[in-house]
Formats: sequence, structure tokens, C-alpha cells
Amino acid sequence: IAPTPKREATVKFKMSENSLFALLLRSPWWISFVLVACVALISKALLPSEYFIYGALGGFPIFVVGCIAAWRQLRAPNAVKVQTMLDQAQTMPWAKFSQALTHAWAGQGYGVNAPSKGAVDLRLTQNGQTTLVSAKRWKAATHGVEPLRELQAAMAAADASAGVYVAALGQVSDNARIYARDHGIVVLQGDAVAQLLLKG
Repeated sequence: IAPTPKREATVKFKMSENSLFALLLRSPWWISFVLVACVALISKALLPSEYFIYGALGGFPIFVVGCIAAWRQLRAPNAVKVQTMLDQAQTMPWAKFSQALTHAWAGQGYGVNAPSKGAVDLRLTQNGQTTLVSAKRWKAATHGVEPLRELQAAMAAADASAGVYVAALGQVSDNARIYARDHGIVVLQGDAVAQLLLKG
């Protein structure tokens, strides 16, 4: 499932991408359950029987992460659907792509409208929070810092809580990624865009 912009930014703030739990969330779900079993076996081998349950409970957080990973992975579209959607996005005119994004975010409970001009293509509102979206360059072969600067300036002017830059195709430069991270902008790219559109 493609996360909502605000949710993804919050997750990245709270959890290091290289932490054990973050790695397990990105790994096949069964790996977490194998680790839980290993914790239980090691506890049984090393701890007195009266303390075994306490050692085994040390694997409970990993069990929870495994359940979350399984729920996400079982609900995620399969690779064929994702690739098909990316291929379709490549051929869409802007009006159709914008409509697909609008339907997808509206389905997640956002109010969506399209400003008439400027760097912002869509404005999302939910629970009094505003997220600005820049998406017209979704077909670009490369994505640099300049469009992100424009989006950040619009965010500051509108006092928006978050920004989303849609880069369905092409490569995002390292400088652009760093700029996005430092200015509260979520970059939606590749499979994440396809999964979002499949919700529309």
C-alpha cells in the first residue's frame, strides 16, 4: 500500500531506515516469524525453564512487525499489476493522470483541488492539514532540485504541512533527494506511484 504523504513523512521521522524493525518491514514477512522462532529456541536452550517465557517474550515486538509486514504485503498489488499501471502512466496525458491521482487521494479521505497556476498541481486537505503536490513532471527522465525548490516555496507561502513530488518515471538526483528530505517533501516514485493509482 502506498502510504499517505503525511504518514510516510512521520514514519521516516520516527524510525531509522537501517533499524532492525525498518529492515524487517521491507523484508518478506516470514523472516520476522523465523526470527521469533529463533528467539524462542535460544531462550529455551539458555534460560532456566522458569524464565523461558520471559526470554521468549523478547521476540514479541518482532512478531508484531511480522504481522504488519504480512498485512502490507498480502494487500499490496502484485508485480504485474504494478508494472502495467506504470506503463499506462507513461502514456497518459496530464488531464487523465491528474484525474487518476485525484481519485486515488480522494479515496483515502482527502479533499482534492487543483490550483489554476504555479508549481502546485494538486492541493490535498485532511483534518485541517494541507499537503501540496507537484506532479506535472511525472514523465521526466531526470528530476533535479529546481522543481523541488519551487514546491518548497509554495509550501512556505501556503503554510502547508507537507509536500509531495511525483516522479513516476525517470531518476531523481541525489541532491534532489537530500533537498526533499530536508524540506519535508515526500518523493513518490515508481512502484509507490503505481500502487497509489491502483487505489483510484
